[in-house]
Amino acid sequence: MSKPIVAVPADTCFFRETTWHAAQQQYVGAALDVAGAMSFIIPALGAAQDIDAMLDRVDGVMITGSRSNVAPALYGKTEEERDGPFDPGRDATTLPMIRRAIERGMPLLCICRGIQELNVALGGTLVSEVHELEGRIDHRQPPEGDRDALFVIRQPVRVKEGTCLADILGPGEVKVNSLHRQAIGDVAPGLAVEAIAPDGTVEAVSVISAKNFAVGVQWHPEYWAKTDETSRRLFAAFGDAVRAYARPKDRVGAATQ
Repeated sequence: MSKPIVAVPADTCFFRETTWHAAQQQYVGAALDVAGAMSFIIPALGAAQDIDAMLDRVDGVMITGSRSNVAPALYGKTEEERDGPFDPGRDATTLPMIRRAIERGMPLLCICRGIQELNVALGGTLVSEVHELEGRIDHRQPPEGDRDALFVIRQPVRVKEGTCLADILGPGEVKVNSLHRQAIGDVAPGLAVEAIAPDGTVEAVSVISAKNFAVGVQWHPEYWAKTDETSRRLFAAFGDAVRAYARPKDRVGAATQ
């Protein structure tokens, strides 16, 4: 059996007066090395793309983290300058892709910005500057340090019993590297909360009616997927779901050769 393929929507980047469509190495590396899946990086071209034609050619979808934030207008809020930076091309690509992947029953893993996109795609809202909300802790990235220090696993979250994530990680407390300024506000009607931080911030969700693996996490399992057991288990479970989804197509392909 050949390796399955996951779609990874790109960020829009500007470098030397040119627009680039790019994805970080940590995500595609974790997909390949731990989930056992190759990645197709999907340009952030929004409605100019045929989402269904693209999904016909892959076996799962991974929505990654990013420096940019989801545009507030997409969840009914007024945009403020500090809510940025924004990436409208990515928003216009990921939100319909998430909805179609769920409708088609495809495996879906949403990380950091991805969990926020998942919530917005299904009708939820976001809150900005979580650290300024009463009773909340500071979830932001430390102001300095090398990348390993910035992404160190340091925050506990509680995985709820009887959830999809509990089946993968076990119920109770796990340590993660959750780094974010924004977070889920009103949880979308189609999502179930799977894990929360000590201050009540939603740290993981699943799609209630999903026909397949469909999980979003606010933390960064991609960074330590090879060495941290919690991160590895999440990517391994996603990989198992992607391979199971790919098998019927492999059988059809073999029969026609």
